[in-house]
Amino acid sequence: MKDTTEIIRKRYDRAAKYYDRIEDMMEKRWMSKWRKELFNHVKGHDVLEIGVGTGKNMPYYPKDINITAIDFSPKMLEKAITRANKLGLNITLKLMDAQQLDFPDNSFDTVITACVFCSVPDPIKGLKEIKRVLRKDGELIMLEHVRSNIEPLGTFMDIINPLVVRIYGANINRNTIDNIKKAGFQIIYEDNLSLDIVKLIKAKPIK
Repeated sequence: MKDTTEIIRKRYDRAAKYYDRIEDMMEKRWMSKWRKELFNHVKGHDVLEIGVGTGKNMPYYPKDINITAIDFSPKMLEKAITRANKLGLNITLKLMDAQQLDFPDNSFDTVITACVFCSVPDPIKGLKEIKRVLRKDGELIMLEHVRSNIEPLGTFMDIINPLVVRIYGANINRNTIDNIKKAGFQIIYEDNLSLDIVKLIKAKPIK
């Protein structure tokens, strides 16, 4: 698993300089409105964003919360730091792996992710780490793409997944809802945003 993590880290390091340009059309057409919806659900004062990437969520950060954001790619994090400075944001940015969060238990009111758990090598381990750092009444809010239950779309995603992983390092057929439950969460909200693939998910830790 360590080797897989390092391979994916290097892939994102290489992609960092052109990552935003590649996703620009998708960002303008769909992702921006979905990001706004994600942050409509954020509550509490202490918020952790996992997989901040180049900082695409930053324009939507509420101004009255304390945000810590992490990424495991140094090059992506550099882009995020630059964006935070341009936006004048007072946030904490850290180089960190979602599978090994360097925070004490019960540190955050909300943890958010946006298109992150497709590329975490051990998603259940990462989700268990999120559960550990969430407070008892905290919430996990995820904007993620998952395997569609609509057929034959789901089967097609299974077939092409190895190629997508090889090229992009992201899995397109993960059963993220099941993984959230396996990690010890209760799903409290699920919104199907597109073709049963893109979902906005809210979950509470079972503690």
